[in-house]
Amino acid sequence: MVSELINANPVIYEKKERRVRSVPTAAADEYAVERIDQQEIFDHIRDIKDPEHPYSLEELKVITEDAIEVDDGRGYIRVTFTPTVEHCSMATVIGLCLRVKLLRSLPSRYKVDIRVAPGSHATEAAVNKQLNDKERVAAALENTNLLDMVDECISPSYE
Repeated sequence: MVSELINANPVIYEKKERRVRSVPTAAADEYAVERIDQQEIFDHIRDIKDPEHPYSLEELKVITEDAIEVDDGRGYIRVTFTPTVEHCSMATVIGLCLRVKLLRSLPSRYKVDIRVAPGSHATEAAVNKQLNDKERVAAALENTNLLDMVDECISPSYE
């Protein structure tokens, strides 16, 4: 993780109880396209670890289920996250973690849009531009140190 803390004393929130997802019956067509909803996206990203603290993005309320939009018909997903401080230097890393986790978890038919919540970051426009520019994301993922940090944040923790 990071050696110098940007937010030394973050507020920690209680995790939401995990809901059991209904599983289609065995009679369902195995080749049918499964619908993806807000809860499923939240379940994919809720346990991503903060790059600065030993807490999940859910525990820090960086992400919430309400800040996820899914248009399954159009194959569009938007995740809006809120950094813990307005000048968070880890905002682009957090956004990159969200993007990589979803790209690795979802079918390729989805376009994923990652945004900083309006008014929650000092350089909101620049962060949003960087997180949604394919070339910038690809270049960031070529940096082995950054990719290692992302992989560490999105790796499962077995509590």
